[in-house]
Amino acid sequence: MANSISDETIEYVGILAKLELSREEKEQARRDMGRMLDYIDKLNELDVTGVEPLSHIFPINNVFREDVEKDSSDREQMLKNAPEQRDGAYVVPITIE
Repeated sequence: MANSISDETIEYVGILAKLELSREEKEQARRDMGRMLDYIDKLNELDVTGVEPLSHIFPINNVFREDVEKDSSDREQMLKNAPEQRDGAYVVPITIE
């Protein structure tokens, strides 16, 4: 599969990555991509029958805390440092007329 990487593919990847590659860098990129594709081909040869897909290698379900609703901010405290406020809200410059 490594031979299927065309000059156009290398150019396109360079454009996507916003890179200007020299001729030597393009050849190196072609070799690197070819090795990656060869490795993927080798992985595709493995028999994974009966192996369940994983999202993570460790048996971790949910490590996040419970989502508990609570008052986390005091409006007066938040507005205390505002340069200008009116009716309990920040006053900001008009950006669209």
